[in-house]
Amino acid sequence: MANVKPKTKKEGKLIGKITHYFSNIEVGVIKLSAPLKLGDEIRIVGGESTDFNQKVDSMQVDHKEVKSAKKGDSVGLKVSEKVREDYKVYKA
Repeated sequence: MANVKPKTKKEGKLIGKITHYFSNIEVGVIKLSAPLKLGDEIRIVGGESTDFNQKVDSMQVDHKEVKSAKKGDSVGLKVSEKVREDYKVYKA
């Protein structure tokens, strides 16, 4: 009998990881390893059950609204689900 691999979603390009989560305002901080801009679709994966996509509607760098961010920036982003440090962020 042939080995059957479970279907997994394609992760896309890794663009960063979560470095902090502010639960009171539902904002995750992402340390970028690749550029990110408004309108991009991202996927956040971590732990045993966190795996969701969302569109980047707004983001901040140093408490200022920005339209894009570059590799090395730490951006604040409102997230639709709770996240934790070291969760991976992909471009969907």
